Amino acid sequence: MKNESWAAARKSLRIEAATVERVLEYLDEEAFGRAVDVCAKAERIITCASGSSGAATMKLSHSLCCIERPAKFMSPAEAVHGGLGCVQEGDVVIMVSRGGKTVELLPIIDVVKKKKAILIALTENLSSPLARQSDILIPMKIEQESDKLNSMATASYMTTVAIFDALLCALIEETGFTAEQFALIHPGGAVGERLNQPQ
Repeated sequence: MKNESWAAARKSLRIEAATVERVLEYLDEEAFGRAVDVCAKAERIITCASGSSGAATMKLSHSLCCIERPAKFMSPAEAVHGGLGCVQEGDVVIMVSRGGKTVELLPIIDVVKKKKAILIALTENLSSPLARQSDILIPMKIEQESDKLNSMATASYMTTVAIFDALLCALIEETGFTAEQFALIHPGGAVGERLNQPQ
């Protein structure tokens, strides 16, 4: 490995750590609290995004299921070919787009609003279509990505995941979710073995 490659790797870690820590400076308690409230009460939560943001929202939907908040990831490609039928009035739809105007998401936003679902948006562009049409807006701020091209979803991806993990932790507290509940739905793997050990 070249010295420059090792330096780039270390720089990436520093940038991503600083970007995630910066979330504490601007995360809005009122908006975040509203997101927690609606997610704690919703019968169903649907996540939707493209690319790396899609990967982050896919992870969120799984994490929500792990705390018994029924959730589903909806691919933007499938959404506009009938998948939007899963969205019903009162559902929570969580959408992510750093620029807030991802072309694939625009028709989905329109249908979500027409179906009277609650739209939670995570975006950096506060004047974007996604931000303007959201019911709950959670801003993100990315000074730079961690790659030298400043083009890969690196720091922005980690920030998205960190905010979603914060939402998860708040929901565990808000709903009183217990280890006993998790043990029932997670019998597999090392976690399942630990949770289901005889007391």
